[in-house]
Amino acid sequence: MALAQEWDLSDLYASLEDTRLSADLDALQAQAQDFRQTYRGQVACLTPAALAQAFQALEQLWERAGYLYAFPSLVFAADTRNTAARELLDRVQEAVTQIENQVLFFNLEIQQLADDQLTALQQHPTLANYRHYLNQARLFKPHQLSEVVEQTRNQDSLTGRQAFIQLRSLHQGALDYPPVTIPEGKSVNTEAELGALLFHPDAEVRHQAYQAVRGVMAQHNLLYGFILNTVAQDHRLECQMRHYESTLDKQLLADEVPEAVFRAIMAGTEARYDLFQRYYRLKGKALGRPVRTCDVYAPWPQAEPVELTLDYDTGVTTLLRALEAFDINYARRAEEFFLNNWVDARVRPGKRGGAFCSYTHGKHSYLLMSYTNDYNSLFTLAHEMGHGLHFAWIGDRQSYLNSHPPMVLAEVASTFNELLLLDHLLTDAQNQPQVRQALLTRQLEDQLNLLFRQSTISRLELAIHERAAQGSFDHTFVNQTWRQLYETLCGEAVDVLPEHDVDWARIGHIFFKPFYCYQYTASNIVSLACYQQYREHGKAFIPGYLELLGTGGSQNQIEALRQHVGVDLERPAVIEQALGTIENLLDQLEASLD
Repeated sequence: MALAQEWDLSDLYASLEDTRLSADLDALQAQAQDFRQTYRGQVACLTPAALAQAFQALEQLWERAGYLYAFPSLVFAADTRNTAARELLDRVQEAVTQIENQVLFFNLEIQQLADDQLTALQQHPTLANYRHYLNQARLFKPHQLSEVVEQTRNQDSLTGRQAFIQLRSLHQGALDYPPVTIPEGKSVNTEAELGALLFHPDAEVRHQAYQAVRGVMAQHNLLYGFILNTVAQDHRLECQMRHYESTLDKQLLADEVPEAVFRAIMAGTEARYDLFQRYYRLKGKALGRPVRTCDVYAPWPQAEPVELTLDYDTGVTTLLRALEAFDINYARRAEEFFLNNWVDARVRPGKRGGAFCSYTHGKHSYLLMSYTNDYNSLFTLAHEMGHGLHFAWIGDRQSYLNSHPPMVLAEVASTFNELLLLDHLLTDAQNQPQVRQALLTRQLEDQLNLLFRQSTISRLELAIHERAAQGSFDHTFVNQTWRQLYETLCGEAVDVLPEHDVDWARIGHIFFKPFYCYQYTASNIVSLACYQQYREHGKAFIPGYLELLGTGGSQNQIEALRQHVGVDLERPAVIEQALGTIENLLDQLEASLD
């Protein structure tokens, strides 16, 4: 029996017409008003026990809000042409913003507590579950505004920064791409399928697919530049209002990453661009022609053709077997996603590009991707499943306010899952040297992407937000900066095509959340360190790793990594060892080609 490839959202609501949506929205607004009437102006007078009750009431409120927001946002992601879903999402966003304005006094009043009172609350056993939350409140204290200004900022977001971000998603979902016909006779025209053609063995097919997507993006280059400038200027104004030194400063505080760690990651990767260039020189030699940006994912030539396609059911079975080899309970939790139809993997027009895991505390996660019957899709599924399993462990152990891990920690399970899958596939291919080479080169390309492309995106963001601090910019500035950064990364090893200038507009994170992408680099470094320990210590590593996943947002992520898995991201040696792992893989690849 074939597995369903469309998710079942009935754990949230039955349909967009479900009467519970309006009823729950009304009840939620009433609950927010009750919370405000009960606690506004009273926080400084609450006993630790009473403050714990207030926290619990707030968590119940936000958990219910999460159900309401998740349903239309997931329906809209699966079909961005669904106007009813977009209208409901707009309505829910407006209501949730109003609710946020009703209760934001609570955090402000906590931050206004005297330092000795706040310290005493942090140390009280009744509030142990909220210790990290209270500590974060202390750190953000210098940057908070008055209640009226905070409410205005939230309200303005609906027609300000958030509206422009939503515009980009809506516009991209409505784009039509020129079809590309492959030698096998099939014609494709969705972004997901055109992206999959970048792995096609035919160089002209790759080039046509590359041009098809980026040609359309070039037509709208002015619009996306305008949106990005508007978003960056809004961040600049917020930094001025809140007294942050920069957008980077603001985001690092929110993500609990010391600036020294950020700078070390950026410097460490920039110093080893030679690894990126060395790999693509080897690939160009194998291909018999210089590598272009449309060729970076091209399959390596094989003495005998290697079939690296697999349908969805086979892919799911393969992934579950890989996870079973790690831990049987871990695999069973993953199996629930497929048995309960929590995954939307079908390719369809209008579907949001990329992939994501959406977690709703008190329920479970939903995964979205477009499965195109190839190993790249399988690794994407493994990646998003890592997020889903991470949140499963969090859901078992944490309350709402501790349910969202900081960003570096949030990406560890996803990349670790990909390493588990690779290990399993390599074991299965022990007697298939051609398959092993294909898998190894794919892994190298994935690692090079995480370590070097993602950090290059953050270099682009540094330039963008530094320019925004001086004044407005347009699409030409972003195009030129992106090309310059990519040419520096690629050196003479990769020919950066003209179409690549506009490729930045496809990177959702630079719009959604500044300086997200370097965290893929940081998480990959951590995942490599964790995997090295797993290979060294075997099953003895697993309990500490699962404890790390279960911490969620309940403690500082740098401390959590040290405590549970013995990884100290503040040590430069950790970064050097990760890059050394890549160098070792390159040595192995080069030796196999001699």
